[in-house]
Amino acid sequence: MKNQLLENIAEFPVIPVFYHPEPETALNVVSCCYEGGMRVFEFTNRGEKSIEVFHSIIENRNLFPGMQLGIGTIMDKNQAGQFIDVGADFIVSPILDFEVGQICSVHQKPWIPGCGTLTEVINADRAGAGLVKVFPGNVLGPGFIKSVLGPCPQLKLMPTGGVTPASENLKEWFGAGAFSVGIGSSLFNKEIIKPENRTELLAKILETKHVLEEIPD
Repeated sequence: MKNQLLENIAEFPVIPVFYHPEPETALNVVSCCYEGGMRVFEFTNRGEKSIEVFHSIIENRNLFPGMQLGIGTIMDKNQAGQFIDVGADFIVSPILDFEVGQICSVHQKPWIPGCGTLTEVINADRAGAGLVKVFPGNVLGPGFIKSVLGPCPQLKLMPTGGVTPASENLKEWFGAGAFSVGIGSSLFNKEIIKPENRTELLAKILETKHVLEEIPD
């Protein structure tokens, strides 16, 4: 499962990070991401209806064959267990919590913990995280990615926070060596996520894909 997740991410190395309390809106966003070529989606545990809406997405996953649907903003093992029971394919946290990693291991679910120092990144990697979330990205910056990969080139890092779909921004992160990036509000503003603006959202996703294709390996 971990290898499949990494392969899916590598095909389109932007993980959309999204929350909305209305299932219809959430499903529209997932659908646009899928149509645009994304095969990994992170819904976030940031509201009272998180489980309810995520369950609705999982119930409709037949509409998105081959897409891995994960849950983010997981702070402890109890939250991880609840969303794994609902059907989460992977777990993302803004922090490094080894109990979350352990429950993911038991259920054979990929675990993407958030780290802000080299020590945390190394400890996460040693604990089984195949991909590490560098957070907050806007504070740490691309220089952190480049510096960490200098002595540890085997690591796979995903900055989140402060990442935008703008060409200059993506080139800076991937130029520093990021394996992937997480993008939230700068990709999904309040207007573009409305079902009636589906064409505009899809165009933005396809534009992001084009930018990625123009970045040298």
